[in-house]
Amino acid sequence: MSPISILISALILTHLLTGESQDFTKRIPKNSLGLRKEKLSHLHFYFHDIVSGRHPTAVRVASAAMTNTSSTLFGAVVMMDDPLTVGPEPDSKQVGRAQGIYASASLNELGFLMVLNYAFTEGKYNGSTLSILGRNPPLSAVREMPVVGGSGLFRFARGYAQARTHFLYPLTFCLHVGKNGTG
Repeated sequence: MSPISILISALILTHLLTGESQDFTKRIPKNSLGLRKEKLSHLHFYFHDIVSGRHPTAVRVASAAMTNTSSTLFGAVVMMDDPLTVGPEPDSKQVGRAQGIYASASLNELGFLMVLNYAFTEGKYNGSTLSILGRNPPLSAVREMPVVGGSGLFRFARGYAQARTHFLYPLTFCLHVGKNGTG
């Protein structure tokens, strides 16, 4: 058999074996998704990003050749697992963790690409998450980032998170950020 004949035979056989009944998409009823009545939630919490010292919660995991000479740390990639607390004090009650990655994504000003989940561990939101994906210019007074999804009680969440720097410890590079979110 010629190579062309083998190819045509293989294509025909593949088509016959896969059948016509398998669809790429199909409609499913909304109630099978576990959707509840849509609610508006306003959350207020603090996260504590500690990048130096004895117990950092954020660690640089990658950088570009130019990162250390860039005024914006362009190319730095940081993995974070920051505590979420009810108050601005690091020892206030913890209600979850901010887990994800941020990367310095601007050559001209300090601006991070944030990809993170707020994983809640207390109260009625225990086990639920909110997912954030967006730009965070940390030197701005108020930053707004989109909520792009969630899990648990926040399934199909949408909305925004606003961040305000509460205080900064320059000697240990510890940043405390207050978050307001609507999901």
